[in-house]
Formats: sequence, structure tokens, C-alpha cells
Amino acid sequence: MSVVTVAVATFRRPERLHALIPRLFAQFETAVAWRPDLTLGLVIIDNDPDESARETVAKHVDDRVRYTTEAAPGVTAVRNRALDESAGSDLLVFIDDDESPEERWLVALIETRERFTATAVAGPVVAAPDGPVDPWVVASESHLRTHRAGLVTGDAVDRAATNNLLLDRAWVERHALRFDERFGLTGGEDSLFTRRLVKLGGRIVWCTEAVVHDHIPADRMSRSYNLRRVFSLSNAGARVDLALADSFGERLVVRARLALSGLARIVIGVARATRGRLRGSLRDRAFGERFAMRGRGELAAVVGYAASPYRRG
Repeated sequence: MSVVTVAVATFRRPERLHALIPRLFAQFETAVAWRPDLTLGLVIIDNDPDESARETVAKHVDDRVRYTTEAAPGVTAVRNRALDESAGSDLLVFIDDDESPEERWLVALIETRERFTATAVAGPVVAAPDGPVDPWVVASESHLRTHRAGLVTGDAVDRAATNNLLLDRAWVERHALRFDERFGLTGGEDSLFTRRLVKLGGRIVWCTEAVVHDHIPADRMSRSYNLRRVFSLSNAGARVDLALADSFGERLVVRARLALSGLARIVIGVARATRGRLRGSLRDRAFGERFAMRGRGELAAVVGYAASPYRRG
């Protein structure tokens, strides 16, 4: 018998959560039909001090559901709470409250883990905008995640996001792996966690069939928001590189590499954006502006700045 816990982090999205819970129940039914020996549970972790998700969860009366709160703000605290709440489980699966899984999503994750003897399994996250999309965002391909486009099920990856991720819970516990609190309000905690997992000898594989759709509010589909997002993602990624450096000398090398990379991205990005403006090419302008912003994020990390997109108040 395998015990599987699905963990949902939530913060003031009651409508999305209300829609997600029955979809997860449907996933459970499909999984049990496939493997009757599975024991499945759902834990909802509310990061809102006002407990705005409590009433929503109460509408879904089911012994398989647990509601809990996490007072410390930020994604790191919630992810670590999921690790604690899933103690004793064989597998822990993360999905966020603003996502919708496709049919057999959970089966695909579990099946891939067993087939490839993986420590973790990650799947595609497809952007699903809730309203009009700024033409700049379309031209920049900001949400296409093209870096994973060529992967097939079973391919090894060196890092993964936690909005669609299965973990071997027992392996994680044996290696005392936790999400780093320094990244709680900045993002990047998932990249650092999964890269450490690989560094410790774990194996992450890709599952093309385990698809979730990420519902993105219309106000996040603007040029200004996505440029800020590129900056924070790049900044967090660079800080992860620095956090993984094992010695002072290695950190110096990483800082130098990031500084050169950041400067090069800015120069190349500005040049392409300028060419786009002169030629009337929105694609060149958008790609150039994104590329330059990635460079700014890296340089900011080099001098010790941490962007905090999840800061509240």
C-alpha cells in the first residue's frame, strides 16, 4: 500500500480553491481505480492569517481532506509545512490553488515515478490567461516555458518548480531536505530545493502527460508585470547559484560569472530592443527587453539585492 498526500498552498483565492478541490477528488477516484492499494489524502495549507480558505474547505466535507494554517508568510514556510503535514506518506504531490490538473494527472505522476525509479517527477505547467493578453506578452513568449518543450517522459531534469511536482517523501526525510527560509518572499525556493535534491544523489524525471493549467489573472498579462517578473525570476535564480556554491572561492567564481552574464545580457538585450523599435518589430523589442531585464536581475544578485515579489503589505 502506498500513501500519497496532495498538498495545496493557498492564499486568498477562495474561488479558485473551490474549483480545484472537486477536481482533485476526481483525480483520487481515477488513481484508486488504477491502483486500489493507494491511500490518498489532501491537505490545504492556508497562508492567510485571516483563514480565508477555511469556509471554502468546509464546503467540501470529506475524510480525505485536512485544513491547516501556516502563520509565517511566504512560499517556503508553506512548502515546509506540507513536508511536516505529509509525515508518514510515501509520496507528496504539490499543486497550487490557481491551477487545474488534466485527466489522469496524478496517475501519470505516480506511474512515471515507479517506471523510472525517480526521486521526484515534474510535469508541464500551461499558462491559461483569464482575460486579454498584452500583445507585448504574446510577442515575448513570456509564459510559454519553451526550455522544457523538447522533453519527453523519463528525461532527467536538474531542477523543477513545485507547482506540479511529486516527491519521494521518505527520501526527502532521510536526507533532511527542507526549503530554504531565505527564499520565502523572493521565490527560487523550489529551484534551490530540487537542485540540492539532485546534488544529494536524487533523480528528477519529466512526465509529459502530467499537465496542469495555470490560471493567470488579466492584470498579470501586462508588459510591466512581466518585466518585473523576469527581473525577480532572474534575480532568484542567480541567488540560488550563489547559495549552492560550497566555498568562498566558488562563490567568487559564481559572482564573476553572473556579473559577466548580466552585463552581456543587458548589452545584447538593449541592442535587440533598439533594433526592434527602429524596425517596428514588436517581437525583437519584447525579446530584447526581457533579455536585458534578466541581466539586471543577475547583476542585482551579484551586489546582494534580493527581489521580494511575495512581500505583503
